[in-house]
Amino acid sequence: QVQLVESGGGLVQAGGSLRLSCAASGRTFSSYAMGWFRQAPGEAREFVASINSSGGSTYYARSVKGRFTISRDNAKNTVYLQMNSLKPDDTAVYSCSARSPGGTSWSEWGQGTQVTVSS
Repeated sequence: QVQLVESGGGLVQAGGSLRLSCAASGRTFSSYAMGWFRQAPGEAREFVASINSSGGSTYYARSVKGRFTISRDNAKNTVYLQMNSLKPDDTAVYSCSARSPGGTSWSEWGQGTQVTVSS
């Protein structure tokens, strides 16, 4: 089991960049796949990006591919989401999540961090 804490959200103008961080506690972080999700007001939560336990494989939602980059540092128990060329439609609460080895669902969640992109 891991506990997750996000940081790095804020207010940015369209076209700008932000880097989100998700710090995990627990000694098994390196065995978890990690993901970022977001939820805008009145909308369902949606998948943004994921990365496997070693960091060698990543996957992105079509809406962010080419603009966002997910990465992880297993020595620091941290996963990152670099967000470039931000758009007002990217405004949402961003949460990180962990999927245990062999698991089929995202079982651990952070509290989320607000990202607001102004036009």
